[in-house]
Amino acid sequence: MAGYTHLPLIRSSKIRLTTGIGVLEELEHLASAYTPGLTVSGDIVVRRVRRLPIKGEVLVNVGDLVNPEQVVAQAMLPGALQTVKVTEKLGIEPQDVPSFLKVKLGDAIQKDQLIAEGKKLFGLFKAPTATSEHAGVLESISEVTGNLLIREPSIPVDIKAYVKGSIAETLPSEGVIVETRCAMIQGIFGVGGERVGTIRVAVPNAAAALTADSVLDSDRGKILVGGSIIAYEAITRAASVGAIGLIAGGVKDSDLIKFLGFDIGVAITGQEPITLTMLVTEGFGNLNMAERTFNLLKSLDGQEASINGATQIRAGVIRPEILVPLSTTAKQVSVAADAFELKAGTAIRVIREPYFGRLGTVTDLPAQLVVLESGTEVRVLRAKLSDGEEVTVPRANVEIMASS
Repeated sequence: MAGYTHLPLIRSSKIRLTTGIGVLEELEHLASAYTPGLTVSGDIVVRRVRRLPIKGEVLVNVGDLVNPEQVVAQAMLPGALQTVKVTEKLGIEPQDVPSFLKVKLGDAIQKDQLIAEGKKLFGLFKAPTATSEHAGVLESISEVTGNLLIREPSIPVDIKAYVKGSIAETLPSEGVIVETRCAMIQGIFGVGGERVGTIRVAVPNAAAALTADSVLDSDRGKILVGGSIIAYEAITRAASVGAIGLIAGGVKDSDLIKFLGFDIGVAITGQEPITLTMLVTEGFGNLNMAERTFNLLKSLDGQEASINGATQIRAGVIRPEILVPLSTTAKQVSVAADAFELKAGTAIRVIREPYFGRLGTVTDLPAQLVVLESGTEVRVLRAKLSDGEEVTVPRANVEIMASS
């Protein structure tokens, strides 16, 4: 499948945790331990497991076409048990409770409903009563205490498809596996949960910061794409206008913590109580987004996408992602594949000195970072130029020559 991987460059961060292990240190470990790196692909088939937290009912069948917001499985979470202390309210013994009840086991109970009534004292005073403070079903009566247990209504738990695609498998009573052919971009870090919105590239190039001025009043429901960094003012403005996602090369850890209101831990992210999802492709700080990542997002401008900021850095790595379903037409799939695949045999043109303007073919894509004379660590490729010369150049210094 068409695509390439991008290993992010992590720079210094001020994040420090009480555990003594910072997110940055974890990310640096990720960058060195998990090669070939993060997936950025113009054409890839992915599957996402959509599983209920408890046993429930699957609402779709294998082969069904689904939309991101469609509920594909549902379970009913049992409601809380509420106690009514009838003996205290009526002043009677536990064994006498059944004879004073106005309801029976299994009955539906309404809030403030009369459920038990005592006897008038000497016929002169009003009879004591017991009412329910909660709606539900009378589940049990304790023979020891005389208390009634009322089960509140069940709470529906819905699992949505998350992405536009088809049902590849069903997991009986548990959920489904959704398959989609899409453009996919994984990030190095993210916050915020699953959301669906329309991509809008808000900056002119991969080096441009996403600022407050980049955010429009009309960006409600949009996933905004920046270049080098997400400014704090852009985060707050995007949240205020109702944008649902932000993507850029980097973000300041202090800005992220300021927006969240708490420090970032090393456990899984994605459950933060925020109204938008953020994803960074390169790391913490002011880091230009990789050109091919930016160009891929630019080509997807105006399309509906699913974004998820969930990140887990330790065992069972989970990476934040954005998925954009491709058209089923062969033409669009072909364009996406040709435009963004970097592999051995890919035709390229060098766009930096000393080989500026020269054409060639990729021969190898080493996974490890290489230190340049300037001290910068970058990913490189090896290529054979049109005159036969073998060269090694940074991957950022070439552009893909898409076939016609």
